[in-house]
Amino acid sequence: MKSAFGILLVSILLVSFVTLKGGYEVGDPVKDFSLKNIDGQMVSLSSFKDNKGLILIFDCNTCPVSKAYNDRILALSKKYAKNFPVVAINANDSEQSSGDSFGEMISYAKSHGYTFPYLQDETQNVAKTFGATNTPHVFVLNKVGSEYKVAYIGAVDNNTKSASAATKKYVEEAVEAILAGKPVATTKTKAIGCGIRWK
Repeated sequence: MKSAFGILLVSILLVSFVTLKGGYEVGDPVKDFSLKNIDGQMVSLSSFKDNKGLILIFDCNTCPVSKAYNDRILALSKKYAKNFPVVAINANDSEQSSGDSFGEMISYAKSHGYTFPYLQDETQNVAKTFGATNTPHVFVLNKVGSEYKVAYIGAVDNNTKSASAATKKYVEEAVEAILAGKPVATTKTKAIGCGIRWK
């Protein structure tokens, strides 16, 4: 009886710890997920073969800060498509933000020339698992064997208004370090942007 109570208590504490943790931290392994892309196909982490990692960005159609980063995200996709492809995820509740509906995601991606997957996190479970809070919010994932581990969390760079004015390009620096087999110098920064519209 005591043993059963002990197991129950440990289970409750573990669940509480996971809940309080608030998402992934640098170095954490990432669980696979499956979300619908704007082409109607399901995309998961295991969908990507022969890459060295991923640039995972929680983003949206409607946030002014997200819009300011469109060109920079496209540039990241173009530069690192082979080794570190970009994957964008929209977790905004479309009932609160109609401009982030699946149909609007398709239109937005087409009009802005997206060359990367743009996935809808309709249940918001993936955003919660990652601990994403803002748009954009970047997670650079390093592929170790068949497993992805978080190498960097935060902002794309240190200037929300202009790429040319940015003096620190956090995502590029993280990816370049990983490709060179070096440790990532800056592993976490504050994500600046609109808060995710939760259900």
